Amino acid sequence: MFAVTAARIDAENPLTGLETGERPDPVAPEGWTTVTVRAAALNHHDLWTLRGVGVRPEQLPLVLGCDAAGIDEDGNEVIVHAVIGDPARGGGDETLDPRRSLLSEVHDGTFAEKVVVPRRNLVPKPASLSFEEAACLPTAWLTAYRMLFEKSGVQPGGTVLVQGAGGGVATAAIALGAATGYRVWATSRSDAKRKQALELGADAVFEAGARLPGKVDAVLETVGAATWGHSVRSLRPGGRIVISGATSGDAPPAELTRVFFLQLQVVGSTMGTRDQLARLASLLDTSGVRPRIDRVLPLTQARDGFAAMASGAHFGKIVFTM
Repeated sequence: MFAVTAARIDAENPLTGLETGERPDPVAPEGWTTVTVRAAALNHHDLWTLRGVGVRPEQLPLVLGCDAAGIDEDGNEVIVHAVIGDPARGGGDETLDPRRSLLSEVHDGTFAEKVVVPRRNLVPKPASLSFEEAACLPTAWLTAYRMLFEKSGVQPGGTVLVQGAGGGVATAAIALGAATGYRVWATSRSDAKRKQALELGADAVFEAGARLPGKVDAVLETVGAATWGHSVRSLRPGGRIVISGATSGDAPPAELTRVFFLQLQVVGSTMGTRDQLARLASLLDTSGVRPRIDRVLPLTQARDGFAAMASGAHFGKIVFTM
């Protein structure tokens, strides 16, 4: 089968470790099943893997990719949940499993014609969603869904600030919030991306670091060091930062004085559960909300998609088709 793999680690030039070509078809162990991939979405996680974050050189080569939608062995259209938990744990929130991993961390990922996953990781794909749209859900959209609806503590009508409009999680958060009655503000360094955020439904947009017209109830943070200070200063007393990523670095000043004096909350959020993925798919099915897709490329042109993500030259999701 054709696949895209991480063959080498290079922290400074991650694309030098990217290889494409033929790999052996995967063999599903007991309790797992094979999915024929129709579409797969790119995430920053894939770039971090090429930089050596979360993997060791002795694990390579490893097929990249967390997200996919395709056809299972029974001919059903499915979405693949990317979190691989310990089956001996006996259920519960798999994102809290200390032994959890994502596809492409321990097991080969989704940037291939076929992927093997635990049977419990399959979620029915609504017929109203294309394979390309469904492939966007398991990482970025599921992360945004959990950040907004479970972790933020904000009800519809409240104000949330989305930092770094343009990435997959940020665009998902804007679209989901706008569709469900939240007041959504967004920031970006790019004027073009601020305009696109308005098109997604943001109520107002601002340059990165700009003084806001008022304080917000929650900040949805994925950028990290570059926006952390602005996130802390943008919150009302008692407000909450929900953080699920740190693409610009993870060591900003903590601003602890402001945190304790204003009784702010900092809440971590990672991915989401299989049940939340199913609810997210149902929400999109009934609401008509759809992922913003920046571009769709054949998997043979995966390098172009990785280069676009590495340069920040995209708005929304980059999707590969077989």
